[in-house]
Amino acid sequence: MGASGCVFCAIVEGRSPSHRVLESTDCIAFLDTRPLFPGHVLVVPREHHETIADLSPALAGSLFQHARRVSMAVESALGADGTFVAMNNRVSQSVPHAHLHVVPRKRGDGLRGFFWPRHKYASEEEAAAVAEKLRSALRA
Repeated sequence: MGASGCVFCAIVEGRSPSHRVLESTDCIAFLDTRPLFPGHVLVVPREHHETIADLSPALAGSLFQHARRVSMAVESALGADGTFVAMNNRVSQSVPHAHLHVVPRKRGDGLRGFFWPRHKYASEEEAAAVAEKLRSALRA
């Protein structure tokens, strides 16, 4: 049984309707009800996990393998030029159940890369310091 009140758990369990496009033993994919473009698909694990950090390595791998398959299907079935594959964790995550967005893209569709302002590092030294903090965290 999924998390109480979780919209995606209700979809996984069949308690809420959805337009499913893929089902496996560990993940499902269905159309987003508020798509950026028609064919915007959400790929979710059947088990309730809130963020990517909560997934086992095997489940994370499976989730991305399914997103890969959906991405290829979106391009071939809908004539998309490509896809945008994204995942929010906590911030901007409207449903606290890990999920990947697979969004069909066409050149000139008006979607501009990331949806927030991008900034350069103030210096190479600042970039090097940030990179070292991340390397240290990965060694831990």
